[in-house]
Amino acid sequence: MRKEITKDTLLCEILDYPKTKEILEKYNLPCLDCPFAIFEMGSLKIGEVCEMYNIDLKNLLKELNEVIKNGVY
Repeated sequence: MRKEITKDTLLCEILDYPKTKEILEKYNLPCLDCPFAIFEMGSLKIGEVCEMYNIDLKNLLKELNEVIKNGVY
């Protein structure tokens, strides 16, 4: 079941949709390759990560939700 991705969605939930990784990489989300983040993905919220790394949360959420809404994952 698809649900809307919000600032409070955990990174591990977003990565359940394979196509979303490409979007996160486009925004240079550093957590994807960080060896320490692998252990924290179950508690990292996308909004917190965006705030830490000054990533445009509004546009990122828009793109992520468009991908899962259109079933392009």
